[in-house]
Amino acid sequence: MLAMPEIHYIKHLRENKDLSISEIARKTGLNWRTVKKYADGNIGGQKIMKKKRGMMYELGYGEIIDDWLEEDAKLPRKERRTNRTMFEQLQKEHGFPGSYRTVCAYIQERKPHLKAEKEKRYERLEHPPGEAQVDFGTMQVVKDGALEDKKLLILSFPHSNAGFAHPLPSENRECFLEGLKQLFHQAGGVPRRLRMDNLPAAVVTVGKGDNRQYTEAFLRFQAHYGFEVQPCNPASGHEKGNVERKVYYVRHRCFVPAPVVESDEQLTEWLRVKMIEDRSRLHYEKGVPIEELWKEDQKELKALPLDDLPIFSLDTVKVNKYGEITVDGEKWVIHQARVNQSLVVQKGWDRFICLSNQGEVVFEAPRPYMNQKQEIPWEEIFNDWEKKPRSVSYSRFFKYLPEKVQTYLTFRKEEVKQRVRGVRELLKSHTLKELDEWLNKEQRFDLAPHELKVLLEAKQQAYPEKWEETYTPSVFVNYETDLHLYDQRLCPSWEGGANRDDSGHQRDL
Repeated sequence: MLAMPEIHYIKHLRENKDLSISEIARKTGLNWRTVKKYADGNIGGQKIMKKKRGMMYELGYGEIIDDWLEEDAKLPRKERRTNRTMFEQLQKEHGFPGSYRTVCAYIQERKPHLKAEKEKRYERLEHPPGEAQVDFGTMQVVKDGALEDKKLLILSFPHSNAGFAHPLPSENRECFLEGLKQLFHQAGGVPRRLRMDNLPAAVVTVGKGDNRQYTEAFLRFQAHYGFEVQPCNPASGHEKGNVERKVYYVRHRCFVPAPVVESDEQLTEWLRVKMIEDRSRLHYEKGVPIEELWKEDQKELKALPLDDLPIFSLDTVKVNKYGEITVDGEKWVIHQARVNQSLVVQKGWDRFICLSNQGEVVFEAPRPYMNQKQEIPWEEIFNDWEKKPRSVSYSRFFKYLPEKVQTYLTFRKEEVKQRVRGVRELLKSHTLKELDEWLNKEQRFDLAPHELKVLLEAKQQAYPEKWEETYTPSVFVNYETDLHLYDQRLCPSWEGGANRDDSGHQRDL
């Protein structure tokens, strides 16, 4: 359809300039039929769109194609049906009398409409001060030379975009509640409303709307700290988009590459400082420092209770015929309990305690997930380093090596490739810790890898243990002979290793 100025121009050339249709078409460059339509026709209002007609719309074949298109949209592109396949299936299964071109035309017209119908429209939400969102994120750290997964519980305040993070070993009920308690202490108060998704650690069943059945432990925790819960709808992570984005931000700012930590306490403090430093940047939308907006959030926080709520759960277990109990899927031998005895297991976030019916502690141990680690694939890494020796000191994995091993590999730049190959072979029979301890003690960074191997193997040689015999008198056990006495007997003129004259005076040699 032409714009109104173009239509007026065609009318002007026809009525006032008295040009023919062909002349107007050549002058404007438009099609002859288009010029004829507007030059001699009436300029009416916009045409009312009529209802689509045809077998695809009237006989229901279009609805079948729509269903197929929606089904295929959920599959990988390579597994979707082609237009030809749909046409043949329509003919075979539904007796479609039309042509292949009719099906293609319908599909070309309907695909954009079906895609538009799926797109949701979101409303921009306003977040008042004192409202928070919480979610878990999985991060990796390097501890004791091995990769370790950490479940990071993040508390985010959408009004100010301030965030707090606490590392935990799991996402179970005890860890979740312990993490929330620690985050409330970091924030210096309790948020008035807490938006969260349907975490198994807090939610038992999901009903219609806002109806949720929460765990008894979570309801007790909520009553103690006095916050209101705002649950998200199932599969609607966008309803807590601020904390979802905060998890992504913290992962890429603090955990890529994985940091090296010595203990959980050090990681917790390092994260606390990182999140405080992050508040110095500007808010992504408001253009005001996050620290200033955080002060507005702080004014709306509820005060912390005078006493913290102890976080633990209680279970009852029975000792089997092997003297074992099962906790967190792992079997533990209880030597102080008898077969078929019932024990009470008190589970904290990091440890569990077994109690007898009289309240006596009969066993205590860390929960099994506290020691889960993932070994770093050093063999593959050393293979890559051998191919590209100049990249060793710039690799993200280089800092995960023990300090003395780092020094040994880069001690001589021209020997990096040979040393990488040699250390790779050493790791087949020794650990990085053993190599680091030997280098730290001997400080022999000049040795070649094969020389290191000989010395390490010599250190591991097993010597016969000293026999225990009872015939030697006790006064002679561990007796050290004083050879100075023999010197006095054999050479009286030499006392204490010094030469003396006849008068007893010492003289120089």
